[in-house]
Amino acid sequence: MMSMARSTPLPDSLHQSPFTVYESRALGVPAKRLRSKDLADGGRLIYLPKGREIDLRERARVLAAATPGAWVSHQTAAELTPLGLPPWMEGDIVHLSKPHELPRVRRAGVVGHRVRMIPGEIGECGGIPISLPPRTWLDLAAVLPLRYLIAMGDQLIRVPRVELEGRTTPYAYKEGLRLLIRQHPNMKGVEKARLALGEMRVGADSYPETFLRLAMLNAGLPEPELQVRLDPYDHWSPAADLGYRHFRIALQYDGVHHLSRKQQSRDFRRDEAFISAGWSYFKVNGDDLNDGFQDVIERVKRAKRRSV
Repeated sequence: MMSMARSTPLPDSLHQSPFTVYESRALGVPAKRLRSKDLADGGRLIYLPKGREIDLRERARVLAAATPGAWVSHQTAAELTPLGLPPWMEGDIVHLSKPHELPRVRRAGVVGHRVRMIPGEIGECGGIPISLPPRTWLDLAAVLPLRYLIAMGDQLIRVPRVELEGRTTPYAYKEGLRLLIRQHPNMKGVEKARLALGEMRVGADSYPETFLRLAMLNAGLPEPELQVRLDPYDHWSPAADLGYRHFRIALQYDGVHHLSRKQQSRDFRRDEAFISAGWSYFKVNGDDLNDGFQDVIERVKRAKRRSV
């Protein structure tokens, strides 16, 4: 009985991931191997392991690799970095940009952009050429609502927690973003970016914290202090997300990460410290966010009146 011929194994780096013809050639894979039944056609110059779901990061990497001169940008760049996107903007489409003098990328599953890029605005993330966060923020100014653009900007300029993120400096400073805006005066959304920059503040660790601050300002409350410490002279003193030291009011937004037992223990100690010190202390969550923070803002206003 004749045995069935087996396909030559692919190199380890190609075995479970999408790859380009260029990558297979560089590793010495014969052209006929690409016609084997364990591979699927992923579009021009791209092959996929058959039957395997490909996530956004893998798709972005291989599409950029198959498109010389292109880099991942706009919504996709935000999704692949800690900047994040509003849920309604997330999706499977990959955004690729090219310099304005080159033809726009045209292929299925891709939104192509032709842009003016200044050196230093593109970097690399896990081997993927990608717009750096400040440029991604400016690219998205045309399509993001203003409050989301402010919130994304707050994430650019906030001071990172090195123990969680492995970095010590912000993605950007306001002065650098001001220069970036001046360097691209004709971009769509640049005026909105300028407005957002004026409303951005250092100290918000999440989008909801920014939304809470903006809702308080829109309701006529004063500008709150961010990361307000119980003892401003002690770096280790418990801190709430925002509040008013003068009125002894503090607010803490509890997101998903606050559900862990370790974080809940920290939260309990912080909550007790503010309450024991006689502060009006408000815990805020996703239900308040969905309500536009109306109820908590009314409670803050009442606490403010009592403290006067």
